Amino acid sequence: MSTAEETADDGMQPWAEVTPDAARRLLAAAVEAFAERGYHATTTRDIAGRAGMSPAALYIHYKTKEELLHRISRIGHEKALDVLRTAAKGEGSAAERLAEAVSSFVRWHAAQHTTARVVQYELDALGPESRAEIIALRRQVDAEARGIIEDGVAAGEFDVPDVRGTTLAVLSLCIDVARWFRVDGPRTPDEVGALYADLVLRMVGARRQSPSATAQR
Repeated sequence: MSTAEETADDGMQPWAEVTPDAARRLLAAAVEAFAERGYHATTTRDIAGRAGMSPAALYIHYKTKEELLHRISRIGHEKALDVLRTAAKGEGSAAERLAEAVSSFVRWHAAQHTTARVVQYELDALGPESRAEIIALRRQVDAEARGIIEDGVAAGEFDVPDVRGTTLAVLSLCIDVARWFRVDGPRTPDEVGALYADLVLRMVGARRQSPSATAQR
């Protein structure tokens, strides 16, 4: 699945926030190249060729290969954070909000698995300043998930002795979906999201009868 196919499901043009069109094409090509070959093994010539452009044209829009990775990573993290935050701020019990947050976060990492692999696993290729910006976004992701778990513990819904450690485990579980998910696999993004929501509710000892029912809402 290409990055264009991944993002077409939401009815919006892939990477619509990136302009002009040439810059968007180069960014989409970079995502595919980084996901397939890894950041360090990808050259600017590889990226330009995938976009149907000359290497010189790339430098009109991006000064370096790292600038491309930084923009991909920032946009991807912001989108993933928005998905999680929207679910976290929803109505309902902590268990219902955690189920929705995990389901939504997992669906994003499955449906956008090519982009998500680059976003989540190429962080170390960024320079110090860019890396610090992305780490700050990751901390916001952590805070959103941790907040729901803390609410559940305070309300007596969850049995979690180590909230920080459990939050890390939950997010790691969700993010890793991008590494293995395949469109020709046995489950759809929705099905994986429902499964993981059920697993996470079991992890936190949620006191409810049908975890999977809430995850499917």
